[in-house]
Amino acid sequence: MTTATAQAHPNIAFIKYWGNRDDTLRIPSNGSISMNLEGLSTRTTVSFQPSLPFDELIINGHEVGGAGRDRISYILDIIRGMANIHERAEVISENNFPSGTGIASSASAFAALALAGSKAAGLSLSERELSRLARRGSGSASRSIPGGFVEWQAGASDEDSFAFSIAEPGHWDLVDCVAIVSTIHKKTGSTEGHAITETSPLQAARLADAPRRLEICRRAILERDFNIFTSIVELDSDMMHAAMMTSTPALHYWKPASLEVMNSVRQWRSEGSQVCYTMDAGPNMHVICHEMEAQLIEQRLRALRGVQDVLVARPGGPAKIVNGK
Repeated sequence: MTTATAQAHPNIAFIKYWGNRDDTLRIPSNGSISMNLEGLSTRTTVSFQPSLPFDELIINGHEVGGAGRDRISYILDIIRGMANIHERAEVISENNFPSGTGIASSASAFAALALAGSKAAGLSLSERELSRLARRGSGSASRSIPGGFVEWQAGASDEDSFAFSIAEPGHWDLVDCVAIVSTIHKKTGSTEGHAITETSPLQAARLADAPRRLEICRRAILERDFNIFTSIVELDSDMMHAAMMTSTPALHYWKPASLEVMNSVRQWRSEGSQVCYTMDAGPNMHVICHEMEAQLIEQRLRALRGVQDVLVARPGGPAKIVNGK
């Protein structure tokens, strides 16, 4: 039996990934930029065992079958092919944050799976190879392999679609205050959402403008320019949700409390706070600020109607092995 345990962080996208050029390989329609979230993590142990008749998946203590297990087996099959092994695997995974609610649980899950699974199979993959492997399970997982502030270049094939760090975690003292407005697993997952996004008449305009937004966001991060960062991050988030809302069928992830947070963030900014919002495919809001204001922003968020909890995360490191044999 060969076993390895890996830990990976979810990430928050500042320039969003929404829509695929290739759904099977998860080659994205546009590049994206994100920040890993320290303190939020998925810890996954993969054990290849000759006695197992099929792959087993246990998430947060509950056995998972069906489509969830099939997605895991798909990645494990790629690993088995690379390592020339045939044993089935037991996969035990735990999150310390809510799953399926717009906090990128699939990103950290498949990043941890790619690293633990490849290591347990006896492979020693480079960061680029791990990013490509994680991408096959969940596109945003490619960004949870490197550390800090990360860019995923869209590429045109399996070989050149991968993520890399553009700045280390300590480069900028940003804090993500995640306002939890719902812990209910979303009805339409990101995989299904990507598949219908081309039905939105706004998606083509969103993609055409993506290189400009990527350049502005990348420069804002490297120069630590919060004002420019704010304008492009909120624009990109709103553009993605506009495409979601105008797809067929329409996807509405916003809740009343989500709007309450957006409006409050704009109000706080007008009063002098350096703060902005972004929102992934789920109702929970990511409110970005500097370290010096993080405690105040967290308190203000907790006081808002509909906010159930606030998770506070700083820039996180890369996926890593925490125990292996």
